[in-house]
Amino acid sequence: MINGFSARREFLRFLFGSPLIGRAFAQELNATSAKDILDVMEFEPLARKALPPAHWGYMATGVDDEVTLRMNREAFQNYQLRARRLVDVTQADLKTTVFGATWETPIYISAVGSQRAFHPEGELATARAAKAKKTMQMLSTVTSFAVEEVAKALGTPPWYQLYMPTTWADTEKVVKRVEAAGCPVLVWTIDLLAGRNTETATRFARADSRNCLSCHAVSPNAIATPESNRTRPMFAGLSGEMNPPGATWAYVDRLKKLTRMKLVLKGIDTAEDARLAREHGVDGVIVSNHGGRAAETGRGTIDILPEVVDAVGSQIPVFVDGGFRRGTDVYKALAIGARAVGIGRAYIYGLCAFGQEGVERVLDILHAELTLTMRQFGTPAVAQITRASILRNGARL
Repeated sequence: MINGFSARREFLRFLFGSPLIGRAFAQELNATSAKDILDVMEFEPLARKALPPAHWGYMATGVDDEVTLRMNREAFQNYQLRARRLVDVTQADLKTTVFGATWETPIYISAVGSQRAFHPEGELATARAAKAKKTMQMLSTVTSFAVEEVAKALGTPPWYQLYMPTTWADTEKVVKRVEAAGCPVLVWTIDLLAGRNTETATRFARADSRNCLSCHAVSPNAIATPESNRTRPMFAGLSGEMNPPGATWAYVDRLKKLTRMKLVLKGIDTAEDARLAREHGVDGVIVSNHGGRAAETGRGTIDILPEVVDAVGSQIPVFVDGGFRRGTDVYKALAIGARAVGIGRAYIYGLCAFGQEGVERVLDILHAELTLTMRQFGTPAVAQITRASILRNGARL
């Protein structure tokens, strides 16, 4: 029989063995710099502490009851990994090829808007971190800094994420501008054309008495207004209106004719749309639900990924984002068939807490975890990661 002292000791051992409690304990005692952080999610409470309510709500929100937001994380539990032994794993090679370019890592920085809402240096700090860690950066249309400035900080033009203006004349101006800036890839986000219901963002905005218009505007659907957009650097000379609800696949054809940049569609959720994207000549697709911020599908992107990969085969690359927080998460997506994996909130947590240093630390953690996972499971090169390494609910895909 365990006496009272022993029982308390066992309870405390259990308590501090919990990842959540352990993270909080580590933050209280040691988180004086980004180097003190052990896993990506330790940045989250630090980010919340650093931000005013409206800014936190803008980042943290999902839509409706936020089922999709939660499923982006929970769906990873549906997948298990198969470890192969007695493989020479002395060296790990994270390189992958995307549109003829060699990337040092299959992890990229996905577009997040209004980054000055999270740190004074915003996208420039993110760009410097991406440059330091040899990581591709995708820049949002609602960036706080112009694409030309970000390209200078990054050392190369970023991929450009497009929220399409509502008029074709404005669309042409934006596309020509980013093409002139040297951006190699245009990523049209198509999952917000019908609008969205971001209640969490609205609630946090109501709790904030400051005027946030200088960095972002949160309306009942958390989409910036034309008036506020016109203050942003990428909307200079434009109406500020974006996301035409009448857009169809014919717009894809028009974009293909308009630019020499590679065209990628972001927000693909089904095999049917993946096949249509391929048929319309799209160069790649991104399986994404906008981090649970678009429609309440109730599906995590890792669960959507297999049908999209199967639909396009090897004809065009498939990318994915949504809820990636661990190297094992990235490995699972690569095993299913993703060419590369985008992170969003993960690096923004680091940006909020420590600026450029925080973003670099997030990338370091994920790269280290992915490297370890690749070695543990007997696939020391990204090219060796296949569906032979993964199960879904115990069964082969």
